[in-house]
Amino acid sequence: MKNGYDVIVIGGGASGMMAAGRAAERGKRALLLEKNKNLGEKLKITGGGRCNITNAEESEHIFLAHYGQAARWLYSPFSQFGVKDTFSFFEKGGMPLVVEEEKRVFPQTEKAADVVQALIENLKEKKVEIRTQAAVNGFLTGKGRIQKVIVDKEELAASSFILSTGGLSHPETGSTGDGFRWLEEIGHTVQVPTPDLVPIAVKDSWVKELSGITLSNAKITFFIDKKKNLSLKGKILFTHFGLSGPLILNASKKVSDMLREGIVTALIDAFPDIDLGEFDKKITEIFDANKNKAIKNVFAIIAPEGMVKAVLPLLKNIDPEKKVHSITKEERREMARLLKTLPVGISGLMGYDKAIVVDGGLSLQEVDAKTMRSKLYPNLYITGDLLNINRPSGGYSLQLCWTTGYVAGSHT
Repeated sequence: MKNGYDVIVIGGGASGMMAAGRAAERGKRALLLEKNKNLGEKLKITGGGRCNITNAEESEHIFLAHYGQAARWLYSPFSQFGVKDTFSFFEKGGMPLVVEEEKRVFPQTEKAADVVQALIENLKEKKVEIRTQAAVNGFLTGKGRIQKVIVDKEELAASSFILSTGGLSHPETGSTGDGFRWLEEIGHTVQVPTPDLVPIAVKDSWVKELSGITLSNAKITFFIDKKKNLSLKGKILFTHFGLSGPLILNASKKVSDMLREGIVTALIDAFPDIDLGEFDKKITEIFDANKNKAIKNVFAIIAPEGMVKAVLPLLKNIDPEKKVHSITKEERREMARLLKTLPVGISGLMGYDKAIVVDGGLSLQEVDAKTMRSKLYPNLYITGDLLNINRPSGGYSLQLCWTTGYVAGSHT
C-alpha cells in the first residue's frame, strides 16, 4: 500500500478522535484527518463550553429509550462501550467527572477544552498520526471498496476508512454536511437533515431583554391558535433571540410541528409549584412588610432574580413608582397572574448555527450495528452525528459519539 495506513479517520471531532485512538490501541497505523486548524472545535463549545459528556442513567434500557426508534439498533454497540466505559475512559485519562441535575455528566473543571485535551493526549499516547487543515474532497472507490480518500490534490490509501465528519449543527465549527454528500455520492441513503434540538425564537422584546437569565424551575405551556397543546416543566434560559435550555431544546421538535398547524404562543409560569391563590397570599405578606416602598422595589423581591426591568413594564396599568400601600387588591392579583402566565409569541426555531443536534442522516439499515461498518462498502465505517438517530439533550449525543467511535475503531 502506497501510504501504508491501516485506518484513515476523517473528522477530528468526538467520535473521530475516539475511533482513531481505539484503532491505534489495537496496533493499527492510524491517520486522523481534520479540516480545521485544531481538533475538537465543536466539542469545545458543547454544553455552553462545559461539555455534557454523558448521562449517568444506570439502566441501559431507560438510557437507550431516549434514542426512540434507534434504541434496539443501539443495544449491540452499547454492550461494547457504554456509559460506565465513558466514565472509565476519561477518569483513567486524569479527568474527574461530576454528575449534576438530571444525571448530566460534566468534567470536574467544567471546561470543554479539557475534554478535547484529554482526547488529544490519548491520540498522542497511542501514536495516531494527526493532520489538521487537511480538507477532504471525497472518496475514490473500486472493486466494491473505498480505495482512497482525496485530500486537496493528494490521494491517500488505507485498508479501512472511518467517516466521522459530524452533521450540520454549528457549521462555523466545520460541520457543513460534507459526510452526508460523500455518502450519497457512493450510493448510500441519507435522510435530509433538519435542525432538531434547537432554541426557539420569539417575537417579544421583554424575553430578549432577559438574555442570560435562567429560570431553574419553570413551567411553559404552548398553544396552537389559543388552544392548549403542550405543558412542560424544567429549566428555561432566556437568550437574545428567545428561549433555550434543556426544557426548550427537548421541546423544539414538537414546537416545530405545532408551527405547521397554526399560530403558536406560550405562557411561562415562573412559580409552578404553588397555585395562584397561594402565590397571591405570599405577595400579600410581602406587601404587608413593605407598605411604604415603591412597587418597583418590592416587585424585585417577588419576581425571579434579574427579571424586574423586563417584566414590570408588562403591568401597563401600574405605575412603578406607586407605593405598595396604594396598590389595589386587583392590581396585586394582576401581578400574581402575570408571573404565573408570562405571555410569549413564538416566531419559529433557530437554524443549523444554533442547533445542538440535527436529525436525519445515514439510514441505519445500511450500517452493521455490531461494527459500524457500511453494508455497501466492507471497509467503510460511519460514526456519530452522521447516523440517522434522534436524541435529546442531556449527554446522549456525545455518548452516541463515544460509543460509535469506539466500536468503529474496534473493528477496522
